[in-house]
Amino acid sequence: MPNKLILIIDDDPRNIFALKAVLQAKGFLCVSALSAREGFSCIAQNPSVKLVLMDMMMPEMDGYEAIAFMKRSADMQDLPVIAVTAQAMVGDRERCLLAGASGYLSKPVNVDNLLIEIKKYLG
Repeated sequence: MPNKLILIIDDDPRNIFALKAVLQAKGFLCVSALSAREGFSCIAQNPSVKLVLMDMMMPEMDGYEAIAFMKRSADMQDLPVIAVTAQAMVGDRERCLLAGASGYLSKPVNVDNLLIEIKKYLG
């Protein structure tokens, strides 16, 4: 499972720092982007990205719009996206999955749940 490249897209550098620290400690390679558009550039420059952790609440283009864009792109449509969001109300998980996310995690992220989700796609 380790040595699979994971892209973290989040507009808060503290969230990126925390996720990267956990994932790198588990042997994963990580790259990050502070916006969806920066994330798309990162995917274009790093074809070895195997999974995206996507914050759903970002300015400019939110995670819902970003996932829809990815699903329309021949280069990104098959890339699994795990929605990572502070939205944890009834229906939020379903809304993320309906938008095209492969998985869903609420913030603060439970590390065990994070690893379970990642294993589903990078197993």
